[in-house]
Amino acid sequence: MENVELRSRMARQAMRFAAAKGYSPTPVPMVKVLYSDEYCPRQPVMYEPGIVIIFQGHKVGYCGSKVFQYDPRNYLLMTVSLPFECETFASPEQPLVGLAVNIDTQMLQDLLIDIGDDDYLMQPRGESSGVNLSVLSDEMLCATERLLDVMEKPLDARVLGPQIVRELLYYVLCGSCGVSLQELVNRHTHFSQIAKALRRIENQYAENLNVEQLAYEVNMSVSAFHHNFKAVTNTSPLQYVKSYRLHKARLLMVHDGLKASTAAIRVGYESASQFSREFKRLFGITPSDEIARLRDNSAIMQG
Repeated sequence: MENVELRSRMARQAMRFAAAKGYSPTPVPMVKVLYSDEYCPRQPVMYEPGIVIIFQGHKVGYCGSKVFQYDPRNYLLMTVSLPFECETFASPEQPLVGLAVNIDTQMLQDLLIDIGDDDYLMQPRGESSGVNLSVLSDEMLCATERLLDVMEKPLDARVLGPQIVRELLYYVLCGSCGVSLQELVNRHTHFSQIAKALRRIENQYAENLNVEQLAYEVNMSVSAFHHNFKAVTNTSPLQYVKSYRLHKARLLMVHDGLKASTAAIRVGYESASQFSREFKRLFGITPSDEIARLRDNSAIMQG
């Protein structure tokens, strides 16, 4: 069932909360509207853990050798903060519209406690990746429709919104991506150990991080850490740290108005010239040109 008319109506509803291109907050905590009215070529982005549901338009992600399209039929699940490249397909006549729902680990843990020992949720699988794609079920579409409806009234959004977000999380848990979510909070899996290392990087990215220390903190050998890290993120630990720092510097320059040299020091670079070289290598543009472009387009971390 295509539900084309329903998705068009949901897109119109969501657009009312789109303050600019990229992500805009909504009255529901943990939920943002995603909007773009133009084609955006492949470019580096950094996604936080969350669920991205598209009503109109589509995006193609490139993560290492993995290519994935999320669109009105398929939602994206990110279980860790992940740098990758993204291409946006949209136009003024057919803008891209969707919702991004953050994953609250406490809510996830509470849900798993309520579910209890229903083993049917656990499905055998190989190594988990931080990026997953799954078909948007009718149940999830229905819950998303109600989520948009409660946004219309601030009290409804504040009281009922989190309950619908919890319902969405439950449907993801019960779907093909469910095991990835469970592994996120299960301390005994390689995936959760890598997720712990990623949280350390996110919290202390400006410090002098080394692979040996990160591996030691999650009780892995250096070789096992490298192998499992790449399975989850499609990149090496050092490349991840570098990419994370550059994305953070990009935000500091545009959001907080910092100069490139100040942002470089803030994220852990000792050499401004090295920062500029690596920034241009990742984003294809110099830091000063990127600041001007992002301010003009209000497209900060569009993804």
